[in-house]
Amino acid sequence: MKTLAAKDAKNGFGRMLDMARREPVTIERNGRAVAVVVPIENYEHWEALEDAYWAARAKEGEASGFLGPEKAQKALAALEKRHAAKGR
Repeated sequence: MKTLAAKDAKNGFGRMLDMARREPVTIERNGRAVAVVVPIENYEHWEALEDAYWAARAKEGEASGFLGPEKAQKALAALEKRHAAKGR
């Protein structure tokens, strides 16, 4: 992984983008890593992995008894209706 000082990344922004197309580039400020610029393919891959992870967790939750969004909406509406009826 390449490393650039923040000042060099700013002054050579186009160069940094070219570097980041090939491999991640760490940006340092005062000798401390503060950011990483990654190729878009890496980012898209990580986003897809995260989406798949959370979709699997949601399915596991529903299978183990947690309500899905539609059932949760219906349950809340029923509770609100009962609560409103008691308050009259």
